[in-house]
Amino acid sequence: MRTEEKRLLLAEARRLSGSMIGLRRAIHRDPELGRRERRTQQRVIGALREMGASCREAADTGVIAEISGASDGPIVAIRADMDALPIGEQTALEYASENEGIMHACGHDVHTAALVGAARLLMEHRSGFRGTVRLLFQPDEESDGGAERMIRDGAMEGVRAVFGMHVDPEIETGTVGVCPGPAYAASNPFDIVIRGAAAHGAEPQRGRDALAAACVIVEALQTMASRMISPLEPAVITVGSLRAGSARNIIAREAELNGIIRCFGETSRARITGQLEKLAVSLADSMRVSAEVRIVHGYDGVVNDEGLTGFVSDAAGELLGQERVCAYPAACTTEDFGAYLRHAPGSFWHMGVKAPGAACVPLHSPCFAPDESAIPIAAAVHASIAIEFLSAFGLRS
Repeated sequence: MRTEEKRLLLAEARRLSGSMIGLRRAIHRDPELGRRERRTQQRVIGALREMGASCREAADTGVIAEISGASDGPIVAIRADMDALPIGEQTALEYASENEGIMHACGHDVHTAALVGAARLLMEHRSGFRGTVRLLFQPDEESDGGAERMIRDGAMEGVRAVFGMHVDPEIETGTVGVCPGPAYAASNPFDIVIRGAAAHGAEPQRGRDALAAACVIVEALQTMASRMISPLEPAVITVGSLRAGSARNIIAREAELNGIIRCFGETSRARITGQLEKLAVSLADSMRVSAEVRIVHGYDGVVNDEGLTGFVSDAAGELLGQERVCAYPAACTTEDFGAYLRHAPGSFWHMGVKAPGAACVPLHSPCFAPDESAIPIAAAVHASIAIEFLSAFGLRS
């Protein structure tokens, strides 16, 4: 697509903004947690079928849609997540959540509405590209990782490249953020169960204090993060929960720690998880208690393909102006988009949703309220990336 055609695509998306914003508000008003996105799923399916797009249910509460161009060619995938968070909304918006204790505080309602909008643009322009755009409306990003279930349901079969987007409240609306290489951390949730022996608090020598051992292990894990891992290597070890004891005057027989490791790269992941287990077991043994360490292989992290990230930057720059493209820094937050990147190269970009002059309200805040005018812009960027990719790489298939 020429630059002039891309600008027309953006103007078209803005003309369709009313339907996109309406869908976003309907989803926002009725948020659903992971694995329960039934009504959101049906709203998406209804909108896709109304425009004539082929779609099917996937991963129980997800949706896979396909839009084919004028002739055969490669498949490019675009992903949006649909689940909400267990957070009570405090925005006072007229379309605020009506489901107590549940809110779209991470912008997945925006992601979903923008991808439906992109579908409408692609349907209108399907005679202008060859190949297929596969749209992945994924459930359960915030919990167990719906990406893996989408993949098992065929989401990545035959896909040449995959792209995704996340709203960013630190970037001004209408600006696209890109990050070549490592962008989001891999994660490893862990649990440590410490078992000792109970005794009267007045006679601690007769027991084996699981709570005291837990405190030592927590402190040691902080030292591990700062002294056993290179300061040039991003890594965070968080212990978010400690449960122990039954009464103030009884030596605790058992304690449990729950936490998460975040780091970049499989080499770092293997080393840090191994060190954590050895440290916990050895400290427990030194205090005459036992430690059972359970470490879960969590999200893979997101490592963006440098070439395709440059491709996103160029496509967005031609659409919005190069001054509207910026770099976003790698972060130790996690994202299950990395699961798709095991099957095809791709890039995960950010869409600014901070209205000019507005204060930054972070993701996962009960007051999070993204600027809705970003939705048609994101839709146009999605469509532009897909069309440009198929135009460029379809010639090589």
